[in-house]
Amino acid sequence: MEDEEPFAIDGGHALIIGFGVTGQAVATALLARRFAVTAVDEHPSATVRAAAASLSVKLVEAPSAIDLARLVEASDFVLPSPGIPETHPLFDAARKAAKPVLSEFDLAGAWDDRPVVAITGTDGKTTVTTMVAEMLDRSGIAAVACGNTETPLVEAIADSSTEVFVVEASSFRLGTTRRFRPAAAVWLNFAPDHLDAHESLATYESAKARIWRDLDAGFGLAIANASDPVVLANRKADVHTVTFGGQGTGADATVVDGVMCLADGRRLVAIEDLPRQLPHDVTNGLAAATAAVAVGADIDAVRSVLRSFAGLPHRVQLVAEADGIRWFDDSKATTPHATLAAVSGFDSVVLISGGRNKGLDLSVLASAVPPVRGVIAIGEAADDIARVFDGACDVVCVTTDMTDAVAAAQRMAIPGDAVLLSPSCASFDWFDSYGQRGDAFAAAVRSAIGDEGGMRS
Repeated sequence: MEDEEPFAIDGGHALIIGFGVTGQAVATALLARRFAVTAVDEHPSATVRAAAASLSVKLVEAPSAIDLARLVEASDFVLPSPGIPETHPLFDAARKAAKPVLSEFDLAGAWDDRPVVAITGTDGKTTVTTMVAEMLDRSGIAAVACGNTETPLVEAIADSSTEVFVVEASSFRLGTTRRFRPAAAVWLNFAPDHLDAHESLATYESAKARIWRDLDAGFGLAIANASDPVVLANRKADVHTVTFGGQGTGADATVVDGVMCLADGRRLVAIEDLPRQLPHDVTNGLAAATAAVAVGADIDAVRSVLRSFAGLPHRVQLVAEADGIRWFDDSKATTPHATLAAVSGFDSVVLISGGRNKGLDLSVLASAVPPVRGVIAIGEAADDIARVFDGACDVVCVTTDMTDAVAAAQRMAIPGDAVLLSPSCASFDWFDSYGQRGDAFAAAVRSAIGDEGGMRS
């Protein structure tokens, strides 16, 4: 999205495009402040229709381009829901009609001035958001994780008891935001993703960089991955920036002699004391600690979370061990970048990968050999995955179901292997969500190895 001047949000008629969780939260917040609201949804479910009716919001279903342009013209500003493609005709209609395009972040910023910690990145956002919120809570600071979660920021601000908002900031939200001023803004990493919604890799990068755009010498801390060249290239010279990274990266917050340390040299915890010690577990911990301390977290509370945080479901989650083989659910890895980060923490991997490609270049996965020594290619992208690894390692294609994929992995795996479901793709060929995919994997593993495997729940 093009840079825009801040827009005064003090009344008028709002047009919401997409009436899912965020659209409904936005409508509720606007109606409470006596705005007029119209909503558009191209494929409304019965639940969406019922929500519009309960709010007394006019819901326009699948309007033509001409009718959409009329709706835009009749509004004072437009709020596309997260995930609306940048090629959607609403954006052209808004430009032609000179109507501002806003996000829920704009509304929240206009109506609330409590501190915000924002986290973006291709991978790791939810994990770091969760860690920061827990670090603040254990410090006695009332914090809530919101944004790209079940609770949009514009809904979270209704709770007057919250002291700090920890915002998972997706590119979809950032891309349509005019003004965003977090007290601490973390950019974890950057890799191709969501190219089915963003016009190009450049517009995806621009959306991510939006997290730092309104920071300046007088306000805001930028927290940057010292090992990511795209992240570093988007730093602002006039903004105080702290980098984070593993030992030898030259980062400010880093690892010294096996101990995680803040930028000021204060020691956090030894890596050996972390519940999980994969490289991205360390960098996520450093990023979260830096952000939490920046907005007042107690150092002992930060250490406590680092020692106890065992990760979130479907993110390199150990689900079983049997016959010297460990089985891991990393179903949340819907990009090659996430899969490469996961496999880097193992010595020998049988990789289960595939699904519905999001328009990403899967060829980069070839660099996963080694430690990958065998691949089970699954789903719609099975042939594409197989071509990536052809000649580099053993490959088996499975286009039936997860049970067959697990059976194939069991035949291929040997003691010492990690069998890792890390798909690099979306789940929507076989499943409704990455969570459902991960649960199906865990169930298939349980069935395959029985009770002998010391199953994790």
